[in-house]
Amino acid sequence: MSGKTVLITGAGAGIGRALAIEADRLGHSLILAGRRAETLRETANALPRPARIVEADVTTPEGRRAIREAVAKAGGLDILINNAGKLVSGGIEALTDPELDALVATNIAAPVALTRDLLPALTARRGQVVNIGSVFGDIAFPYFAPYSASKFALRGFSEALRRELAPRGIAVTYIAPRATRTAAADNFGALVGPMAMTLDDPAAVARHAWRAISARRREQFPPSRERFFVALQRLRPQLIDRALAKLAGDPAVVAAARRNPEAGET
Repeated sequence: MSGKTVLITGAGAGIGRALAIEADRLGHSLILAGRRAETLRETANALPRPARIVEADVTTPEGRRAIREAVAKAGGLDILINNAGKLVSGGIEALTDPELDALVATNIAAPVALTRDLLPALTARRGQVVNIGSVFGDIAFPYFAPYSASKFALRGFSEALRRELAPRGIAVTYIAPRATRTAAADNFGALVGPMAMTLDDPAAVARHAWRAISARRREQFPPSRERFFVALQRLRPQLIDRALAKLAGDPAVVAAARRNPEAGET
């Protein structure tokens, strides 16, 4: 699967940067999209080969237009990776309207709109859409309710889109990592200990993700205990309800959840 043209949103840091480094290692040509040119250049400088940089806010029509123009200049597109995301943690009563608007715009509306806009290019090459979701898109965690809701929506979009685009030969892959050691993790740092979270390294997440992307698989979950919990959530959700409701009431978790910083980027 070498030699593909790959567009990654949110490529300036975290999982996006790790996905770019791994894609370059696999021999792909890259278009790096993000809101900050400086961090995109940092990602590009970490790559042995040149990459195209598109400074664009994917939540805006103007940003998506800039991305379409970059794809046209690159001569087409094989793989779109919708990676840009926002994360909000803490009790629902602390959620502000601006946080909610940014979360919905980035995690739901932007992947849908960008996929729509780039569909002609993907159709021409029988390409692939990759949506970076989360285990929280299957297991809805307390104190991550809005974020979980956005990833449930992205998973639903991925499933419906897979069926819709199959006749065109376009694959849709949903990647669901668990918590990852990125800047967004600072948003829920106080919850990591009380909720016994394990944070994965972005490079390991990217290597694991690219195995699924290269094989054009329908979905991928972490090679860890979370895979079992996802299966249990689908088969016996009441068991997960009891465990997480108990965790939500733990005094240490309740105290940590009150420390709710501003939304962070995944």
